[in-house]
Amino acid sequence: MKNFFIALITLFSLSVYSQAEDYELSSYLEEGFKAPNINYIGEAWLNPLIRSDESLPYNITKATFKANSTLNWHKHTDQQVLIVVSGKGYYQEKGKQPIVIRKGDILKCTANTEHWHASSKEQDVTYLAIYKGETEWTDVLTQEAYDKVSSLLDTD
Repeated sequence: MKNFFIALITLFSLSVYSQAEDYELSSYLEEGFKAPNINYIGEAWLNPLIRSDESLPYNITKATFKANSTLNWHKHTDQQVLIVVSGKGYYQEKGKQPIVIRKGDILKCTANTEHWHASSKEQDVTYLAIYKGETEWTDVLTQEAYDKVSSLLDTD
């Protein structure tokens, strides 16, 4: 009987191993890697879930910005979609008022629209960014400007 259970456990282990070998499997739940602090203030983590190739023309990246972190102003050569999956943050397009973004929100930013997005001062924000094309960094979003947005929006 003991040998039967050992054989069963061995077969189960091999089947799990062979299943993982047959598929390109990654996890949305992984935090990813800490992004180099080049175009943002604070701390950001990126998990590149899907990379574009000849059969799939877009990327999907899970991005987590720790509380009090923000991206600089930028734009994309193609549209970008942000799906907020947890937390609270801010979003602003050039010439428009900033808004609060929360879990469940979906933002569609058209091509070449200058914008920035960030966590709130007190909460992390995690979103899925769906995009293709290139990112052009335009202006620095200063800590002072971010703090002003935070004081304006954090009334709840």
